[in-house]
Parts: sequence; C-alpha cells; structure tokens
Amino acid sequence: MAPENDKDAAEGGKKKSSKLKWILLVLLLGALGGAGYFGYTHFLANGHDAEEGAEQEAPRVDPRRTEVVALEPFVVNLADPLGRRYLRTTLKVEVIDRRAAADVQQHMARVRDSIILLLSSQSYSDIDTMEKKIRLRNDIADRLNQFIGQGRVVRVYFSEFVVQ
Repeated sequence: MAPENDKDAAEGGKKKSSKLKWILLVLLLGALGGAGYFGYTHFLANGHDAEEGAEQEAPRVDPRRTEVVALEPFVVNLADPLGRRYLRTTLKVEVIDRRAAADVQQHMARVRDSIILLLSSQSYSDIDTMEKKIRLRNDIADRLNQFIGQGRVVRVYFSEFVVQ
C-alpha cells in the first residue's frame, strides 16, 4: 500500500503546483495589464490621440467670449512640379477674446505672410484629402499661435477652398 500512497501524494502535489502556476500566471497577467493601462492613460493618451482623430482637441475656452476674425482671401501657387495649380482660400480665425482679435488685426501683415508662406509650400498631394486639409488648418493655427500668443487662436475655419 505504500507505493500507492506515494503515487497519490505525487499526483496531489502536481495538482497543487499546477493550480499554483495558473494562479501566479493570472496574477502576473493582471499586473502587466494594469501597468500597461496606467502607462497608456498617463503617458500616451494625452497627446497622441490627436493623430487618430482628425480634429485636435481645442483648448477649454468660454464659447461666449470667443471672437471670429475674417481674413481676406489668399491666392497662392502650389508647389507642384509644373507650377500650374493654384489655391484660393478664405479663412476665418477663432480667437479666445476681443484682445486676441485685436492682436490678430494689429499683426495682420505677419499673419498673412505666415499663411502665404505655408500655403505656397504645399503641393496638391499635401491638401487633396479631408485629413490633410484638417492638418493644414491645424498647422495654420499653430503658426498664428507662435506670434499672437500660445493658445489664443482656438481654431481656423476654411470658408472657401478652391484648387485649380
């Protein structure tokens, strides 16, 4: 009978170690999943979702205080190899308040120059899809924020966009 008891004890020990391995595996996977979630929410999700969504998240501003400044139309040659295409666009710039709108008006020469340089550096393939137009719109807002003041330009709107 002793050999059978040893066999039963050995099988019982294997079952316990097998269950222990599974429990440790589940705990380890749970800890890794929790660490991955923590890393994603604290380090990656804050700034990299803007590329997945076509629209960048706008700064938190009071929509009742924002002002929209209309700019005169822009007509530029696109940077295509044959130079036969041009872009005509009209923009409206939404800023956080009246003071920012006055700053846009005051710096209109710099505003127009910066936008003309950006637009004329684009080729048709740089602006042919919706996502690329949204990226261009965000690039214009970033350029304006560089000299109007960071975060003061909320959005840029295209009211006309014609490529010929």
